[in-house]
Amino acid sequence: MSNISTNQDHGVAVASGFFRIVLYIGILVLIIWMGRAAYCFGYDIFNQQAMSPGDGQEITVVIKEGASVYNIGKTLKKKGLIKDAKVFYIQEKLSVYKGKLTPGTYILSTAFTPDQIMAVLAGAEEDESTEEEIW
Repeated sequence: MSNISTNQDHGVAVASGFFRIVLYIGILVLIIWMGRAAYCFGYDIFNQQAMSPGDGQEITVVIKEGASVYNIGKTLKKKGLIKDAKVFYIQEKLSVYKGKLTPGTYILSTAFTPDQIMAVLAGAEEDESTEEEIW
């Protein structure tokens, strides 16, 4: 009788070990997935790309009074000017145009980077010499 009990205890220990290994593998996969997602999000924030190279296409955008930066980003995404509204939101928070985007009707190009779009929406004139001095 004690022999049967020992075999059952051994089976429980094996099953417990198996589920522990599966749990560790699941946690490892989750950590890798989260790290990859965080890297891609950060890469998109700091590697600003225009939606189309060259001259691009001009698009009229209307920014309403009281629109949040995220809503502006959603409008720009819908018009094909940016890839992700969340990324645009963070880019605006990290830029010199933080809190300076104003409502109005604008003509933007798909060849503009998010910084160039923010400059237009903030009413700032882009000064190439100042930009070169900064970088």
